[in-house]
Amino acid sequence: MSTTSIKKKASAKSANLGSSTRIIRLELKGVSAAKVFVAGSFNDWQPTVSEMQALGDSHWVKELSLPPGRHEYLFVADGFWMPDPRALEAVPNPFGGWNSVLRVT
Repeated sequence: MSTTSIKKKASAKSANLGSSTRIIRLELKGVSAAKVFVAGSFNDWQPTVSEMQALGDSHWVKELSLPPGRHEYLFVADGFWMPDPRALEAVPNPFGGWNSVLRVT
């Protein structure tokens, strides 16, 4: 499994939903998997709740409606948990790895 390119588009795809949430588009490229999910503080770290859509050629996308604030997350590709290597911020997690951090404004 290769993680050659992972891309977030928070600012270009942000939109108001009600008064306090934003649409955040996460993109993952270069990962060959049958299924990919996003798990994080926004969905109680449930690894099979937020499934990413396959666009073909190992390209995955997911739009999330998130409130402003700091959110930690990981990608889950065929059960393998991986941080976003292009995240601007990461924090250690209790399992000896790193969680990616997404700040929504």
